[in-house]
Amino acid sequence: MGEGTTAGAQRGPRHAQHPRRPSGDAPAAGARTSGSGHAERVFLVQTAFAELGGYAHGPGEIAEFTGLDDSVVYRILQSGIYQRIFERVDRGLYRLRTSAAQLAFTALDHRLDGDASQTVLRRLREATDGGLAFLYMVAPFSGAQRQCMDMAVGDSDLAELGMTPRDVLSVTRSLRTGASGRTILAYLPQVLQQRVLAEPVPDQAGPGVHRDNDALLASLTEVRDLGHALGFEECMAGWNSCAAPIMWDGSIMGSALLLKPRSVMPQPPGSVIEATKEAAAELSRHGAARPAADGA
Repeated sequence: MGEGTTAGAQRGPRHAQHPRRPSGDAPAAGARTSGSGHAERVFLVQTAFAELGGYAHGPGEIAEFTGLDDSVVYRILQSGIYQRIFERVDRGLYRLRTSAAQLAFTALDHRLDGDASQTVLRRLREATDGGLAFLYMVAPFSGAQRQCMDMAVGDSDLAELGMTPRDVLSVTRSLRTGASGRTILAYLPQVLQQRVLAEPVPDQAGPGVHRDNDALLASLTEVRDLGHALGFEECMAGWNSCAAPIMWDGSIMGSALLLKPRSVMPQPPGSVIEATKEAAAELSRHGAARPAADGA
């Protein structure tokens, strides 16, 4: 709504070239470790797939990205096949198995319940004098789309918003459109940002949508600098918005969105911006909360 093989020298084909990192530098895939120790090397290889993006990668490409030896990467990949962590999709090409997604779902279990998000969104609606409040999260089946998970809109419906269910699916799922979409996009890895930049702007997008990729990228820098995004008729004509990021354990998970008619909010005031950022911060705290130890 609101904004919708073989080991060693025989390396597999590469989708992109990444220079081998100096042994003294910690790779981006594992910024807290230099890769010493078997467990650290395994985690480096796993994380490299997420950082590199793309369909699949060969041992040589993983080795260049992590700074590990080709033979070490190959052994980890082979072991991971038997452990159902990796799968070989072609000669010399590997990717993460879908079991990795199951780990992610397990990690997210019990992080945020519906009652908590409703409480936060209703409070945001009240603080903004009847604004429409939404919770958007990164779509579970794509790291480059979003999905509306909850809302506090009073008695409003799609017809009053000037949108149809088809609009909700086509416009608001794109991260190119709307303050909430750009807020999420600003904190995603570069490989996912590039995927979104390659997508067309939804036909139903509003007149204020960023159609130029350079302008879109500049807006992402501003989001990171300010900690929020402002949208002016991006998803649909006649509606302006404000959004702020929801971060769990340092990773972007979604955004809180406040939407009001342009006639009522031609420019989001400081009170709306602060209320939206506080709502996002509270949702971030809920998601990062850890249960008390037994007996505490």
